[in-house]
Amino acid sequence: MGRSRQALRWLCALTGGLLVSACVTAPLPVTPGQSAASQVLAVHCARLIDGVSPVVLIDQTVLMVDGKVASVGRHLHLPRAAQRLELPRHTCLPGLLDLHTHLTDIPQNTADFSIYPRRSPEEHYVFARQNAKAMLEAGFTTARDVGAYVGGLDRELRDDINAGHTPGPRMQVAIAFLTIAGGGGDMLLPGFPAREAKTPLSRLRMGVARGPEEFAVKAQRLIDQGADLLKVIASGAVLALGGVPGSPEMKPEELAAVARVAHANGRRLAAHAHGAQSVKDAILAGADTIEHASFIDEEGLLLAREHHVALAMDIYNGDYIDTEGRRQGWPAEFLQKNIDTTEVQRRAFTRAVQLGVPVVFATDAAVYPHGLNARQFRVMVERGMTPMQAIQAATSVAAGFMGWSDRVGQLTPGHYGDLLAVEGDPLMDITRLEQPAAVVKGGEVVRWPPGPPAQ
Repeated sequence: MGRSRQALRWLCALTGGLLVSACVTAPLPVTPGQSAASQVLAVHCARLIDGVSPVVLIDQTVLMVDGKVASVGRHLHLPRAAQRLELPRHTCLPGLLDLHTHLTDIPQNTADFSIYPRRSPEEHYVFARQNAKAMLEAGFTTARDVGAYVGGLDRELRDDINAGHTPGPRMQVAIAFLTIAGGGGDMLLPGFPAREAKTPLSRLRMGVARGPEEFAVKAQRLIDQGADLLKVIASGAVLALGGVPGSPEMKPEELAAVARVAHANGRRLAAHAHGAQSVKDAILAGADTIEHASFIDEEGLLLAREHHVALAMDIYNGDYIDTEGRRQGWPAEFLQKNIDTTEVQRRAFTRAVQLGVPVVFATDAAVYPHGLNARQFRVMVERGMTPMQAIQAATSVAAGFMGWSDRVGQLTPGHYGDLLAVEGDPLMDITRLEQPAAVVKGGEVVRWPPGPPAQ
């Protein structure tokens, strides 16, 4: 670091950031030879939302030591070795969580699913790493990856991120979709010439099963291979050829068999279910979250509330599919099913909020580009949530349904030092969350200085 830049950092620290423009633009490089986990970082924020309390705290400093939050307050005694990040015009909040992503997929593939067997796992992985970096820099420091078309690729990404080889969010992974043959998670493409495949069919159909016993075996196998959660395709899918979103695909006894395996192994079960009957079947079978829930009815909403099952409703991506999907030439079947499910799902979301049904932030990122996840906040607020409810759905509430309340989703002592800062007040304008100014993961600054919003 040059002497002038070092002097600027000292001046920012001594003046408490009074030299606003200079301090906001001063980069904070890692001290040579000092690992990210051993850094001491003090982030001073004009406003702070801790992810748990509805009260916004003013003029707060978050002290992070060894990658975790050590203390939060107005007049903290800071260690002399602390790096200081001054955000005098910004709101800080916990790093965001997205509970429905597919980090190993990209939206351009949706126009032609034959891309999956035509590319090798190594070729797919190049895109996966790009997705992970984009999502992290957008302020999403934790993600639940609920199924990879190339089975196991999400596990490889998770392990590389954990080892520090790839920048990306903390991940829980499902490894593959548990689905019936020909169902929404089956990548068998009739007529595809096997000689052109670069990805083995076994990796594209890892979770295909039939009957309770076979589903239980496949579920246990995925856990043995490192799955953090299980994902079932209970109903037809929007983005699957021949699928009917409102119709059941898995039987109740098959869903229950997977749920038993998940819970016996301390895992959670995510159930893809658009149709009203499949939603109820999955809740009664023991699912912990219902993905999409497009056609959920009043009975299903009340059942979800009674059983404390969260709805993971991807209520933004219908806009992307109807515009960019149409422009990219996605199959007409997909475009029509998107029209059939978008508005009814949004009305169900509004009713869920009114009834007090648990709702978590979940986008289905990969339908649209990773890094644009925060676009969903606007729709959540338009459809009935307060801005604070929407933020908590992506912080402490989401962390609870991941089983990670003790580590992420709040800026309180003992939790990971994961932080997002945005200029202004997202409670007055929720779209501020689409323009991250700074991102910290585990006490390490990963986005700084501010960059332009993603397009």
